[in-house]
Parts: sequence; structure tokens; C-alpha cells
Amino acid sequence: AIRALSMDAVQKANSGHPGAPMGMADIAEVLWNDFLVHNPADPHWPDRDRFVLSNGHGSMLLYSLLHLSGYELGLEQLQNFRQLHAKTAGHPEYGYAPGIETTTGPLGQGLANAVGMAIAERTLAAQFNRPGHTIVDHRTYCFVGDGCLMEGISHEVASLAGTQQLGKLIAFYDDNGISIDGEVEGWFTDDTAKRFEAYGWHVVPNVDGHQPGEVKAAIELARQHSDKPSLIICKTVIGFGAPNKQGKESCHGAALGEDEVAAAREQLDWPHAPFHVPEAIYQGWDASEAGRTRQADWQARFERYAEAHPELAREFLRRQKGELPAELTSEALIEQAQDKAETTASRKASLACLNELGPQLPELLGGSADLAPSNLTVWNGARVIGPEGSREGTPDGNYLHYGVREFGMAAIANGIALHGGFVPYTATFLIFMEYMRNAVRMAALMGVRSIYVFTHDSIGLGEDGPTHQPVEQLTTLRSTPNLSTWRPCDAVETAAAWNAALKRQSGPTALVLSRQNLPHQARDK
Repeated sequence: AIRALSMDAVQKANSGHPGAPMGMADIAEVLWNDFLVHNPADPHWPDRDRFVLSNGHGSMLLYSLLHLSGYELGLEQLQNFRQLHAKTAGHPEYGYAPGIETTTGPLGQGLANAVGMAIAERTLAAQFNRPGHTIVDHRTYCFVGDGCLMEGISHEVASLAGTQQLGKLIAFYDDNGISIDGEVEGWFTDDTAKRFEAYGWHVVPNVDGHQPGEVKAAIELARQHSDKPSLIICKTVIGFGAPNKQGKESCHGAALGEDEVAAAREQLDWPHAPFHVPEAIYQGWDASEAGRTRQADWQARFERYAEAHPELAREFLRRQKGELPAELTSEALIEQAQDKAETTASRKASLACLNELGPQLPELLGGSADLAPSNLTVWNGARVIGPEGSREGTPDGNYLHYGVREFGMAAIANGIALHGGFVPYTATFLIFMEYMRNAVRMAALMGVRSIYVFTHDSIGLGEDGPTHQPVEQLTTLRSTPNLSTWRPCDAVETAAAWNAALKRQSGPTALVLSRQNLPHQARDK
């Protein structure tokens, strides 16, 4: 059913990528029918498993899964694949079709988003679960392809995921050996298993991605490793079922053609008309009843939790809605800064804001790409996030050391924001915004609340020289649609910028802050 819907939709649009959906259909069927905890009737249920298709060009795989499982994504949407105003874009887009957890397309960022979701899940669980009451307990699953693993961001985020021991993160590598240019062995010869083992991942190699029994056994094995993220390496045939094009680059990024679609129907023993799925197969796929049962069970557990811990329960629901605390004093910080009339660097004024806001905002989840002593983002009560038993960190912390991984940091923060329950902020020097720019753009495209602290905004940086001197970066930020960019002139505007960033729920905010002292500007009320 997945293969037929995918090749039919791509053929009708005469545009798209049928190969990955046809090759990964067996893996997807096992995961979605035997393991994935979700409820098509409520795609925003907080304790659902998260599924990310990092190789987003295979979007018809996800659209087919959502349609077959019972989500509100009708057949007409699949028939309008890649057409203007359809919910089924060429790459999955968050906010348009139910059940899509993140916008993927720029390869590797979906894996980064999944790492962020796994971090958010573990941190939220540590902050809210109590003995005898578990209300946060779900997994994050991610499909990745060769392109995702060739992109440098995969190194950044896989390295951090291993260090953080994210045992509820399971990635599936579609090892089909083909990209748009042909057989990847000409330019991609990494030993992927050893690479991920070196990161600290649990690896299940050599799984036949077309044998459901092997896939199921691999998932069960991965789920037993609670102290490591898992990579399941699945050998697949791209375009499986298309007799003349399977295993070739010709089925990667183009419609199969009517003759090949007809031949695939015969080879797959699928004698049905385009876009027709027999009722018995719909019934076999439908996850609605199981989803309702699972959510009802969770709801009953949550009600018992609310009886035992009423304040925590109210706090959990508030944070899930993305609402700020009613007693938040972020606006008062503006007037306080005006009264102080300090001459200070805006990065220092920002830290002063964080020292006031941090205790009031348990959802604030900060982090920096190694430069925290310079960009001043560790507020007085910040606690480092780390795996259970780690030397410095704790699972219920609120500050993440990202290391020198700017791009990975921003994309992980997107995953944290998308997961819910947190308002992430991240930091680096303004010049290194260039490394994270595509993830910043994706946050703007998705409209998620992520806050970027970009310090050292001037060319006056002492002895670092032109490699560290920002010139065109501010213009880039200001020209990005749906990104709110602030460059405060003093401490008062810095407080105003933080207030606006926290209250903005429709997109990300960039705070561009100075290393130099800035004089207080006189102003009336």
C-alpha cells in the first residue's frame, strides 16, 4: 500500500522521489504497526512517540503512513502531492498536515531535531515524573539516508547524542547505496557502524530491511539499550518493486513512468487502480482504536498524578500549551533597567535579565556552543543537563553544553522547541551565526519559539581579526522572513528584547548583543 500510494502520487505529480518510500516501506510498516505509540485522533498528545523522516525527500512515505494509519489526511491530499496549497508538499512541512513533527528537507537536520526531541523527553521526564507516577515516557524514532550521514551536521549531533546517552533515540539508516548522482561508493565509503560506535551509540548492523522479522528483532534489541542511542543499519533496495529501475539512481528523484508503474503493480501483486486501497488493508493499518486506548490509559495515569501532585500537574499542562507564567515579571525588567541607567555591554545586560527570568521560567532551556563565559548565558541558578550519574550534569537540568557545534546546536534546539514543554535559547558569537544559519531559517519557516543570543556584534573585537569580525551577518538576519531580530542600544532595550522574545510564539528571535559597554540612552515613559 505504501509503495503503490508513493509511486502513484509521484507519477501523478510527475515530480518527486519514489525510491526511498518504496525501499523503506517494510521498515516503516514494522515500526508503525508494531512499536510506534501514537493516536491519529490527537496528533498533539504529549506522551506520543515522535517520528522524524530526516531524509525528507521521501515525503510520500510519511504521507502514506499518516493516511493509512487514520490521520486526517484524505486521499485527495495524496492525489495533490506537490501541488500548490496541498498539505502534501514535496518535503514534509510542520503545521500543515497532522502528525508531521518537523519540517525536513535540508538533509541531516531531521536527525538533529530528533536528538533535540530525545533530550527534551528525558529532561521533561526528570523534571516531572515522580515515584509511582510516570507521565513522560516516550521514544523518538528517526529515518535517515546516505545524504543525512554525509552532511556534517550528522557528526555534530550524533556525537552529542552519544555523550548524552540518549537511550530512547532510535535511528534507522536506509543503506541503499544510491543517491541522485548514482552509486555512493564513489564518494561515501565510511564505515558507518564503526563511526557511530565511536560516538557511543549502540549499533545493529546488517539488517535486511525487506525482512520484517529482522527489522522487528533489531528494534526490540535497540529498545533494550537504555544507556545509548541506537542506529539500526538496514540494507534496502531503492525503488523496491519497480523491476527495471529498482536499485538504480533513476528511481531516486523522478517519477517511474507509466510503463514502470504498471510493471511494479504486477511485480508487487497490487492489481488495484491508482490511489485505491482495499478496505481490508485500511482496517489492518488503522491505529485509531489502539491510539485512543493508549491515550486514555495515559490520561488516567495523569489524573492520578494530578491528585498526588496538583501543582506539578498544572505546571505540566501550562508548559505543554506554551503559555508563560502569569506572574512573569519580564516587562518589569524594562523599567528596572531604565531606573538603573547603567552603562554596560548588552551581553551583560542580557545576563542580568536571565538571572531574573531563569528562576521564574522552569521551561527555559539554555545552551551555548562552548562560549558561555564570553556570551554570558549561564545564569546563576542554571544546572547542567547530563545523563544519570554523569560527573557534572543531571537529567533534570536546564542548561546544555553543546560544545563547538553551532549548526547542530540550532537544529537540536528546533527539536526541543517542537517537542514542547520548553523555550530553548542558544548562544554563540554573531560571526558564527553563519554555521547555524540554515537551522535558524528552518525555525523561522516552522514558526517555532527559539531564541538566539549572538554576542560580539561589532568588528571591534580586539586581536581576533577579520575571521571573527561580523560585517554582513546582521543584514542576513534582518532579511530572513519570520525571524525577529533585535540589536539593543542599551540595557533597557536588551530587557525589552528578552521580553518580546519570550512572548513571541510565532517564530524565533535573534538577540544581537555587544561586547563593548553601551551608554544608557535617556528616554521618557
